[in-house]
Amino acid sequence: MKRILIILNSALIFLAFLGTSELLACTSAIVTGKVTPDGRPLLWKHRDTGEEQNRIDYFSFGKYRFLALVNSPDPQGEAWAGTNEAGFSIMNTASYNLKDKDDSTKDKDKEGVLMFKALAICATLADFERFLDTLSRPMGVEANFGVIDAHGGAAYYEVNNFSYTKLDVNDPAIAPQGYFIVTNFSYTGRFNEGMGYIRQQNALELFGRMAPTRGITPLWIAQGVSRSFYHSLLGIDLTKSAEVLEMGNGWFIDQDFIPRKSTSASVIMQGVKPGEDPQMTIMWTLLGYPPATVMLPLWVAAGDRQPALLMRTAQSQNAPLCEWAVALKHQSFSIERGNGSRYFYWRGIYNPQGTGYMQRLLPIEDKIYGYFLPKIEQWRKSDKIDLRALDQSYAEVSHWIRDGYTPILSTSR
Repeated sequence: MKRILIILNSALIFLAFLGTSELLACTSAIVTGKVTPDGRPLLWKHRDTGEEQNRIDYFSFGKYRFLALVNSPDPQGEAWAGTNEAGFSIMNTASYNLKDKDDSTKDKDKEGVLMFKALAICATLADFERFLDTLSRPMGVEANFGVIDAHGGAAYYEVNNFSYTKLDVNDPAIAPQGYFIVTNFSYTGRFNEGMGYIRQQNALELFGRMAPTRGITPLWIAQGVSRSFYHSLLGIDLTKSAEVLEMGNGWFIDQDFIPRKSTSASVIMQGVKPGEDPQMTIMWTLLGYPPATVMLPLWVAAGDRQPALLMRTAQSQNAPLCEWAVALKHQSFSIERGNGSRYFYWRGIYNPQGTGYMQRLLPIEDKIYGYFLPKIEQWRKSDKIDLRALDQSYAEVSHWIRDGYTPILSTSR
């Protein structure tokens, strides 16, 4: 045991000296219906960004109405993940190995603008490809865009300023296991450059355990991946590695886990089978730091009657649920001076006594998910969302959430 702890301590010291250049990063996946229990595709984005306040906005201009994950302080015109009434869903991850070596373009970081425009005008992968073809060059992007549509389309597009490459996730040669995971490098980019290799391996191992049983659901992604503290390089899972935590006082370094201090949201678009109403596409949303939030299902058909906890209020541009999640995150990342900001207090998130905030919020999320599942099945059978019932449902679960957060927020570490 002593030798194991010495090795682990050495690894942590090494990690402490690594840079923090992965701030603007994401982890993502496209999962085809081949490995989901109901045959419906999933598009997952776990967002890392410098803006911790995110919210959901509804937009009704353009050809299609849509829902989008946005930065709370930003003016309208950018989307960081979203879905529209045609069942077209899109997200991105930053790429750091795709731009041409001799590309001196100064206009950059236009991925949010590109996705905002695509949500307003695209219904299919073919529409998105035509949209990319019509954009003026340089496009101002270096990213991997994940897209699914209501006709079975599922693909990643590796896009730089002047060109793009399509990776069809329905193609067994591209995704032989029925899913494809992307972080912050592009497969057609420069070899061994880019970022997110350890996070990708974390996700590959997690998905690899679940895919053979067709057990990949929105709830599993939320609880088993977006909140996973498994680290493939260190070979530990903080939720299961009691001996690791016994050597210290509850603090751990924030490096290469899927959820990180920079994580602002996680969304799972649950698409439809070909022939189903595209408006049955669900945007399962975890707003804020995933260990400190709960997941809610959203539909474009609800228009601007989305859960108030996820949208701006009359008093603030921020969403209440995101503010609560950020407040809990700050309790975990409470050291502000020096390199201390890169450490988090794990025992406040998860502990053997079951009093960590992630553990206390989990029953609320399970209750919400179980509450909505029969309603969703009923709406699928009738091919129509009962908007009045949805309004009532949002009001009821919002009470559960508020009541659940009140004692947690009042308790400090």
